[in-house]
Amino acid sequence: MRDPNEPGKKSSKRFLLTFAVLLALFYAIIALHPVNDHVVVPFTGAVARVSGRILNVLGERVSVSGTAITSNAFTVNIENGCNGLETALLLAAAVLAFPASWRQRVAGFLLGFAAIELVNLVRVVSLFWIGAHRPRWFGSAHTLVWQSLVVLAGVGLFVLWASIVTQKSSRPAAR
Repeated sequence: MRDPNEPGKKSSKRFLLTFAVLLALFYAIIALHPVNDHVVVPFTGAVARVSGRILNVLGERVSVSGTAITSNAFTVNIENGCNGLETALLLAAAVLAFPASWRQRVAGFLLGFAAIELVNLVRVVSLFWIGAHRPRWFGSAHTLVWQSLVVLAGVGLFVLWASIVTQKSSRPAAR
């Protein structure tokens, strides 16, 4: 039987507490109207513009206005929660709470953020295509499939990063 005061238990509790506090703080910050209006909405508009460009390359003939992507067949408005930021904040809180060097944390977050946004672009483009060509599937694809996949991507990226960081720190130093 293990002692509950072992360093592993303490560091796990510290990680979970720090993660929860950071996650709550990050979500509170993006909920503030000035942050939403001057950071989140412009970021979401950029996601819409990039998605619109990809859709046009794929032959969909769309236009973008703000956070809305429109064609003759379908319109989608990218809202908060659909821009990848919430998953990126989940990743940021986990990476910052994890015991690693600041260099490893910054690299982990930046690479993870880029990967999450790439997955999210695939999400937006595919959901637009589904809405335009298979509208009956849109609700399920949006709510059941893609919401889960984006969050799972964030969690998976954290687990991958944490395992790499842990392996590097457990290797003996080269002489």
